Amino acid sequence: MASVKWNTVDINTKDGVVKGIAPVIVSASWATDIPAFYPEWFINRLRQGYTKWINPFNGKPQYVSFDKTRVIVFWTEDAEPMIPSLKEIDDRGINYYFLFTVNDYEKEGLEPKVRKLSKRIDTFRRLSERIGKDRVIWRFDPLILTDKITVDVLLDKVYGVGNQNADYTNKLVISFADISSYRKVKNNLNKYGVKYKEFEAESMEEVAKGLDEINRSWGMEIATCAEDIDLSGYNIKRNKCIDDDLMRKVFSRDKELMNFLGYDNDRVVSDHEEITLFDSIDDKERKIPCRSTNNSNYKSGKLADKGQRKSCGCIISKDIGQYDTCAHQCLYCYANSSPRIAASNHYKYLKSGRNGESILE
Repeated sequence: MASVKWNTVDINTKDGVVKGIAPVIVSASWATDIPAFYPEWFINRLRQGYTKWINPFNGKPQYVSFDKTRVIVFWTEDAEPMIPSLKEIDDRGINYYFLFTVNDYEKEGLEPKVRKLSKRIDTFRRLSERIGKDRVIWRFDPLILTDKITVDVLLDKVYGVGNQNADYTNKLVISFADISSYRKVKNNLNKYGVKYKEFEAESMEEVAKGLDEINRSWGMEIATCAEDIDLSGYNIKRNKCIDDDLMRKVFSRDKELMNFLGYDNDRVVSDHEEITLFDSIDDKERKIPCRSTNNSNYKSGKLADKGQRKSCGCIISKDIGQYDTCAHQCLYCYANSSPRIAASNHYKYLKSGRNGESILE
């Protein structure tokens, strides 16, 4: 069965009318940290109604309209700079949630330009209090082993962060560093003298067992991102970062979105959730749409993102970020050719007026 394709639309740009796509779901972004480094650019583009994405492999531009956008999925290691702009996104009636990475590699210097852990945890908690813990998903990503970070040390790191985040999220997403698959990552770690160790099935299961034990006090859902290994025996699922099930749960009142996802607003089930004395009667029983067998997007796999790894569970979205632009300078990053190039591109952005059609302009 053919995958869903985004509508083609005419977009009024500074250079005239061009053809573009109008995605329902926008990813912002697994290629760079838009909330941390490009929040002004993002809001400016939202106001203009479109952005331009440059294909990193052939250099060709693709124009992306926000006219049909119902969900934005933010990926970040530091959401603080984006928080002041959330009200404007709310006012536009656009749904969103955050995939918020909070690692603890401060001692090892693997994330040299990331803010202090204590400040990132504070931001994580305030964001959760503002938009709800279903919409702030904690990622400890990637999990890395080195000569100094053993499995036990790594589990201690996850435990230390999780004890501070557990009341502010319902989910932890992990991935195992796959260094040998990315030559530039391998070269970068070697350049900075990081004596890394590749994960094997045994060490993955050792981590999974430890996480399962830790999680007995947290009660989170734990899931892996794009990992082939089956860890279901340790109560660890396979994740969908672009997640239609989550959208159905938290954005169920958006009929346009539910229709796109293949849910029927006229057929609902009750999802009894914990409530407070201050909730209205209508809030006490959230109505969750059921799958519609008459909807053309119902069939399993039609919404799957065929451009991702086989083990990736994400549904289709349009990512608007650009490689070589994330200024965190994480030594394990696959999205930057080098920290120097990324820092240079970010500096150019800061000098540009922050309103180019693309991050790279």
